[in-house]
Amino acid sequence: MEGEVHSINISSSGGVPKLPIKTAVVNFEGVEGDYNKFRTERRENDPRRAVSIFSLERITQLREEGHPIGVGTAGENFTIEGIDWSNLEVGMKIRLGSTIILLSEPCAPCNKIGGSFQDRNFSRVDHEKEEGWSRWSASVIEEGIVSVGDSVYFI
Repeated sequence: MEGEVHSINISSSGGVPKLPIKTAVVNFEGVEGDYNKFRTERRENDPRRAVSIFSLERITQLREEGHPIGVGTAGENFTIEGIDWSNLEVGMKIRLGSTIILLSEPCAPCNKIGGSFQDRNFSRVDHEKEEGWSRWSASVIEEGIVSVGDSVYFI
């Protein structure tokens, strides 16, 4: 299965929305220029949460339901197009450009992304309640460069 990097999103302050950039350097700690509390505020680094990904198709579907979500407003670093999101599983390896990530866990939603949902109902993307709709956290297992338009595929 192959998809494409639709958007790369960062926030130097850690807030949302994360804003788009065209190319990113991705290292084991995450996307350069993106503030990540799991990397900077935690005493113990959590490399399983170095980057987050979300589906452009899921964002489109949520907008069709009336949610005011947009690319980067759910805090994802990479918005991916063309991947069957319902097939993602812990432990899958995905190549984004020259970077390889390992899916760690579905991201638990938090109130920080509440503005992207009607009535702040961010549980709409809670994997425990709506399997196949969550963002995903991943560790970086091969550092590299990712650009908008790069291929995305499972390895």
